[in-house]
Amino acid sequence: MAQVCDICGKGPQFGNNISHAHNVTRRRWNVNLHPVKAKVNGGAKRLRVCSSCLKAGKVVKAG
Repeated sequence: MAQVCDICGKGPQFGNNISHAHNVTRRRWNVNLHPVKAKVNGGAKRLRVCSSCLKAGKVVKAG
């Protein structure tokens, strides 16, 4: 399943691990996603929302 926020569309960011010997390997920083039951069009729907959207109040929790 894709690591993407259903509200803002934020996805993983990519970069490098750099060791003390300066060996470079690829790595990724995933989004901090939470499964949330939210109100969408009057009904409840399961969404995967990043923590920044939850803190900003962009999601109305259902139940």
